[in-house]
Amino acid sequence: MNRIQQTFERCRREGKAAYVAYLTMGAPTLAKSLAAAETLIGEGADILELGVPFSDPVADGAVIRRAADAALKNGVTLADVLAEIPALRRRHPDTPLVIFTYYNVIFSYGLKRFADEAAACGVDAVLVVDLPLEERRELLDVLRPAGLTLVPLVAPTTGPERIRASAKGLEDSFLYAVTVKGTTGQRDAMPSELVARLGAIKALVDIPVVAGFGIRTPEEGAAVAAQCDGFVIGSALVERFMRQ
Repeated sequence: MNRIQQTFERCRREGKAAYVAYLTMGAPTLAKSLAAAETLIGEGADILELGVPFSDPVADGAVIRRAADAALKNGVTLADVLAEIPALRRRHPDTPLVIFTYYNVIFSYGLKRFADEAAACGVDAVLVVDLPLEERRELLDVLRPAGLTLVPLVAPTTGPERIRASAKGLEDSFLYAVTVKGTTGQRDAMPSELVARLGAIKALVDIPVVAGFGIRTPEEGAAVAAQCDGFVIGSALVERFMRQ
């Protein structure tokens, strides 16, 4: 089993939902985002999503957009983020690390170069927000030989057959179930149909299901994840650490 599978297995044994924490690397500075990663692991984050800034983050709300803009103004690139991961990996050998970004960032860097360097750094998986199911093969073809996996996403409007197809072949990963329509960011309340929706998704696939978008606290995340395997907190954490 890889680190992702081991983490979900541990969380199941402990009777809890996996806490997936997202950070925009380089915001407010690269050093502070790395310190934030250490803080979150210390606070109980089970998996870290390391966001690589992109100039047109269409899936993200105002908080992460501002953070990405700050990181880009600081000159932070994918190469800079990868360069910091080996030290993080040495300090936390069991914590899954997921690169979270947009496809153009990876494509411009070079697919094979990215896969080889990410694997050598200690990355476990890649989540590409704007990569559709039909176009993911060329990325998987370089990730798999390097020992990396891909985190698929499904939207509130995704139908059953596409959900199954999204999870197929990624048994060593987890399925990111977007909880709300629109972009990332905190919401006053989760959709009333969310629990039933998550339960239905989980019944369709054989990999862990994680709920993301709009979750503000670990307590809220654990409640949302009652029908799945984990939850993601992103914008609330980015906002918290941008103030520091």
